[in-house]
Amino acid sequence: MRYLVIDSASEACSVALIEAGEVVDHRHDVIGRGHAERLVPLIAELADGGRADVVAAGCGPGSFAGVRIGVAAARALGLGWNVPVRGFSTPALVAAGAADEIAAAGSALVVMEGGHGQWFVQSFAADLSPLGEVNSLVPDDAIGLGDELVVGNRADAFVTRRGWGRALPVLPDARSFLRLPPAALNDRPTPIYGRAPDAKPMAQT
Repeated sequence: MRYLVIDSASEACSVALIEAGEVVDHRHDVIGRGHAERLVPLIAELADGGRADVVAAGCGPGSFAGVRIGVAAARALGLGWNVPVRGFSTPALVAAGAADEIAAAGSALVVMEGGHGQWFVQSFAADLSPLGEVNSLVPDDAIGLGDELVVGNRADAFVTRRGWGRALPVLPDARSFLRLPPAALNDRPTPIYGRAPDAKPMAQT
């Protein structure tokens, strides 16, 4: 079974072909913005044009546009190839990228850039199972969380602000899909935004 794995929820645009527990091919570009223009060409550069038996997409939370682009691309490819599409959370993929360090530490807090000055935070156990839901918090609230090991693209900022702990800067990498536990996958890939929408419905008068 060959998987095409996609994640574009952060400043990284990352794709990989994975089969029989091995990475067949991959691309990983840190581009900041421009995922809509870069994602499909990256997939096309993969062996066999990225063709796979299953498409798996990072569903966020993360960049609003990046999350939507990744999920939409996965759904379109699944429809075009007539193959199943599965989803996983981006913080889980980040945790999988530090699997050995988290196993040694016993747990870790994933801290990723959120919107409007907030951070997405979620703790993971040694076996990479989530220890609660992902939250979007302002930094001063986030630093009350207590894991010694902090992983993610805001790990350095988190540890510096909190004043203790060990930071491990990690971006989502499609190759880390190999370390995701089976329970991290779902059969209904939809965007995970991690925070309430800014727009509010107008009150009826």
